[in-house]
Amino acid sequence: MFVIYPVLFFTVILSGSLIFFFKTENQKLLKLLLAFSGAFLIGICFMKLVPEVFSSSVRFAGLFVMLGFLVQLILELITEGVEHGHSHEHHENERVSPFILLTGLCIHAFLEGTPISVGLDKRITHTLVTGIVIHNIPISLTLMSLLLHYGCSVKKSFVYLAVFALMSPLGSFLSSLLPFESLASMQTFFTYVMAVVIGIFLHVSTAILFETGDNHKYNIQKFITVCLGILTAFGLCFL
Repeated sequence: MFVIYPVLFFTVILSGSLIFFFKTENQKLLKLLLAFSGAFLIGICFMKLVPEVFSSSVRFAGLFVMLGFLVQLILELITEGVEHGHSHEHHENERVSPFILLTGLCIHAFLEGTPISVGLDKRITHTLVTGIVIHNIPISLTLMSLLLHYGCSVKKSFVYLAVFALMSPLGSFLSSLLPFESLASMQTFFTYVMAVVIGIFLHVSTAILFETGDNHKYNIQKFITVCLGILTAFGLCFL
């Protein structure tokens, strides 16, 4: 179980480091990466996570999915859509606080990590962790790009990135410390939390997939990338 924590942490650090090898003025690769991650997320939701939640005996699971969707809407008031690759350009007099941006992303990452628990089926845990890792690649790239754009030093940017990287492991670790009266109560709790995360994933993935490239320039490439993302999700869930 604890192997998952360094995986979640270091994949964020490595992904953010790619900004120094990635031409930020050329957004084509980032958009295709986002399309893949969005398709993969929606794929694992409908092929694995949603059936798992709704096959349980818990009531109002759909309500908690909608809650997650709404939570993500609220978080985007803070993050301005960094979760699905938005890197809005601001004028010099419209500088956005990196702390506020980081706060929104940390809440997002913390919630995503909360359902990862020893009590989960290993296949579900593997699917969820893989989804978070792939989802975090474009987020980490965009976050580092924005931090540097806002004038943060490279050292401070990596400190902020490390804080973000710690959030999903922290969410998992703290949820594993919660006292439960029985195995049934633990499973009920994690089912509801998983439903919230599904709502977050669905919001982020649909926001990515329904966006189009400038002048519809990358539609064919995006369609192929989306198909690859869905096929990868299918392989993870069923093979």
